[in-house]
Amino acid sequence: MSSSPLTDDGGLSSSGTTHSLYASSMQEFKLFETQSNFYMIGWDRSGVYRVLKIDRLDPFELNISQDSTHYTKKECYELLKRIHEGNKATGGLKLVTLCYGIIGFVKFLGPYYMLLITERRQIGEIFGHSVYAVSKSEIVALQNSTLQCNIANSRDENRYKRLLCMVDLTKDFFFSYSYNIMRSYQKNVCNYETGHVLYEKMFVWNEFLTRGIRHHLRNTLWTVALVYGFFKQASLSESGRDFKITLIARRSRHNAGTRYLKRGVNRYGNVANDVETEQIVSEDVPEDHPMQISSVVQNRGSIPLFWSQETSRLNLKPDIVLSKKEPDYEATRLHFDNLVERYGNPIIILNLIKTKEKRPRESILREEFVNAIDFINKDLPEENRLRFLHWDLHKHFQRKTTNVLALLGKVAACALMLTDLFYYQVTPAMKIEGYMSLSSSSDADTGDISPHTSSDDDDSLEKKSSRSKNIAYQKCDVKPPRLQSGVLRTNCIDCLDRTNVAQYAYGWAALGQQLHVLGIRDVPAIELDDPLAISLMGLYERMGDTLAHQYGGSAAHNKVFSERRGQWRAATQSQEFLRTLQRYYNNAYMDADKQDAINIFLGKFQPEQGMPAIWELRSNSLSNGRNGEMSIAKDERFLVKRCLSDGDFLHGSCTPLSAMSSNDESMPQKGFSTPLQHVSHILSESSSDIPVSNDVALSRCTPSMPRKQLFGDVQKVHRFGSDQVYFGGEEDMSSVSNFVDIEWLLSSENPCENALCDRSSALTKTLTAETSSTENSVNGVGQSAPTTSESGSSSSKGKEPMGTKIRDDFPDSFKEWVAYGEALCH
Repeated sequence: MSSSPLTDDGGLSSSGTTHSLYASSMQEFKLFETQSNFYMIGWDRSGVYRVLKIDRLDPFELNISQDSTHYTKKECYELLKRIHEGNKATGGLKLVTLCYGIIGFVKFLGPYYMLLITERRQIGEIFGHSVYAVSKSEIVALQNSTLQCNIANSRDENRYKRLLCMVDLTKDFFFSYSYNIMRSYQKNVCNYETGHVLYEKMFVWNEFLTRGIRHHLRNTLWTVALVYGFFKQASLSESGRDFKITLIARRSRHNAGTRYLKRGVNRYGNVANDVETEQIVSEDVPEDHPMQISSVVQNRGSIPLFWSQETSRLNLKPDIVLSKKEPDYEATRLHFDNLVERYGNPIIILNLIKTKEKRPRESILREEFVNAIDFINKDLPEENRLRFLHWDLHKHFQRKTTNVLALLGKVAACALMLTDLFYYQVTPAMKIEGYMSLSSSSDADTGDISPHTSSDDDDSLEKKSSRSKNIAYQKCDVKPPRLQSGVLRTNCIDCLDRTNVAQYAYGWAALGQQLHVLGIRDVPAIELDDPLAISLMGLYERMGDTLAHQYGGSAAHNKVFSERRGQWRAATQSQEFLRTLQRYYNNAYMDADKQDAINIFLGKFQPEQGMPAIWELRSNSLSNGRNGEMSIAKDERFLVKRCLSDGDFLHGSCTPLSAMSSNDESMPQKGFSTPLQHVSHILSESSSDIPVSNDVALSRCTPSMPRKQLFGDVQKVHRFGSDQVYFGGEEDMSSVSNFVDIEWLLSSENPCENALCDRSSALTKTLTAETSSTENSVNGVGQSAPTTSESGSSSSKGKEPMGTKIRDDFPDSFKEWVAYGEALCH
C-alpha cells in the first residue's frame, strides 16, 4: 500500500481525491485538531481507514480535502503520529471528540461551524439496515483559536448560534448509513439511487448544511442525511406468525415552518406541513429465507391555496384569510403536478374541513378549493383527473349517528382499489447483493453529482426478481410484485387532528390488505376491535402527537380515538382544553423564534454583513406579505422556532460557511398529462380502453360493485366554470365526491374491502363465462357500448360498465393476473 502524500508540516496534501467504490459505509469517526487543521478519521467494518482534512487558517472559506489512500488501523496510527511530530511546535495533535457523522457546515456573519453527531441510539431496523436517532450533537468552530475575529463573539453572531441550537436534533430526526430512509420502499426498489442525488430529496433536512462538503468532495462518505418526522416499529403476531409494522412520517423541507406562519401553498407549488406517511409490513423470517414485504404510502398537506391566519394573542381562533386568488390556480396546479411526479396517478383528495359555520372560516377555503379542483380537472384527460371527497368529519362526528372510523375505513378501502399497494419478495440473494444500500455503487463516489433519471418501471422489478431467483436459493417461489400508483392526499385545516384520524383509517384498511397479500390472514379485513387494529391505532396516535408538536406546538386532539377507547368524556374534554391552551401559547409567543431557527437551519435565510438580521425582518413579513413570506431579497424567509438542542459549542471561535445558494425549491417539470415512467405500463381504474399489446397491462382493479355506487354520481357534483360550490343529493354540501358515494357506503352491508377481496373471483367468472364480445373490438381493442343506466356519470364515458363482457384475446399475463390477483409487471 502506498504511503500518504504529506505536506512539509506533516499534514496531508489537498490533491488526489479518489472516486472509488466502497464496500461498506463508515459509521464511526474521530476528530483530531492541530493549530492549522482538523483531521477526521473514519473507518468501516472491513477495517479500512480514511482521512479527511479541514483547513482552519482561513475562517471565511470552507477548505476540505480527502486523502485518496486507504489505510489499515496500524498505518493510520503511524500517520497520526507523524502529524503530531510535525506540529509539536504549535501544540501537536489533539483528540477533539468521537463522532458518528457530519451533519453539515454553517456560516453566519463570521467563521464556519461544523455540526457533528456525538451520540446516537438505534431506533429500528429495516431489512437488516439499522436506523438511528441523534442523542447528542455538538457544534465545532473551525477557526483557529489564535486568529482574531471580532465577528465571532459579536452579539448578532451569538444570537444566530442560539437560534441554530433551537433546532433540537435529538427530537424526531433520524437517519441510516446504509438504507435510503428518505425515500419510500417502493422507490428504493424500483428506482435505485445513491450518493449525492439522495441529499437533494425534499425530505433531507440537512441538504443545505451538507451542500458545501458534498460539492467539495463529490461524495457523501462523511455526512449523514437527516430526515425529520416520525419513526416507530412494532413487532406483532398473528396465527403464530411474527411480523413487524414500521410507520414512517417524512416532513418536507420545502415551505417548512410552524402552524400560523406557514399556511397553504407557495408560488412553487410546495404546501406547508407536507408529510409523507409510509406503512411497511414485513414478516420476521430467518436470514436464509425469502422475506415478504408490503408497503403503502399516503400524504397529508395544507390546502394548496394562498391563505393565512394571523397569529393573535387575543384570539384563540384567528380569522382565516384567503390572501390571494389566482384566476388560473397555477400554484395549486403545480402542487398536484408534483404529487403526480412523486406518486403517479390517480391523486385522491380527502378534504375534511367544515361545510357550514356561524362565522365563515373553514368554509371559505372549502369553496375555493372546490373551485380550484374544478378548474384544474377541466384541462385534464378523464383518466388523470383529480378524484376528491369533500366530507365534513366534524359534523358527522358531532351527530353521533355515524361511526366515522368505520366509514373512513370504507373510503380508504375504495382508495386502495384505485392505487393498490406495494408488495415485493426479497430473496436471500437480494440481501447478499445489498439492494437499497447507500454504500454500494454510489453515483456520487464515481464523481457524478448531477441528478440522473432512471425509470421506476415494472421492468426493473421483474428483472430484479428473476435475477435474484437465478443467483441463489433456487428453491424460492418468488411471487410477482405489486405496485402502488397514485396516492390518497388528506387534509383538514391544520392537517393534524382530523387528518390523523383519517390517516389511521387508511392504515387500518391497508393493514388488512398487507397481511392478506403476505399470506398471514385469509381475508383482507380487520375489525376495529381486533387487537391488531388497536395496536395500529396506538402507533398512529403517537405519530399524530409527534407531528402536531412539530407544527402546532401541542399534542394532537384525539377525540375520535379517545371515544373509541371508551375514555371518560369529562377527562377527554379537559385534556383537549389543556392542549388547546398549550397550542395557543406556543403559536402566539414561541413560533416566531422557532420559524427563524428553521429558516437558518434549512438555508432559507443566510445572514450577510450589512443586511438586516432575520429577527429584524419580522415586522416586515407581516406588512409585506401574509403566510410568513417576506418580500426581501430573492430568498423566501419565514418565521419560526424549534426545541432546545444540546449542541455544545466546542472551541468558541468563529468560522463561516461558504456562500451557497439556497434556491432549492423544486418546480415540477411533469404535468398531469405526462405519463410517469414508473407507471407507464399500468392504467388507472378509469382508463377507457384495455389495449392488447406487449407494453400495456390492464386497469388497476375492477371493483365488483356498480360504478355509480363506487365513484358517485359525477354529474351531480361537477360545476365546471361555475362560481357555485359543489352540492350533493338534497343539497347537503358536507359530502361531495367524484370518487365514492358516501351515502352508498353508509347503507352498504359489505364494505369496499370485501369487494376488493372478491375482485379475482369476479374477474375470473367474467373471463371464463363471457368471451363472445370480440365482435365489439375496434382496431384490436375490445370496447362495449355504454349503457344508458351508466351514462349519467361523466366519468363513465368510453368505459366498460361493471359486469360487462371481457374479451378472450388478452395475453397470458393478463389471465394470470385475473387468476391470482397480482399487479402486472413487464
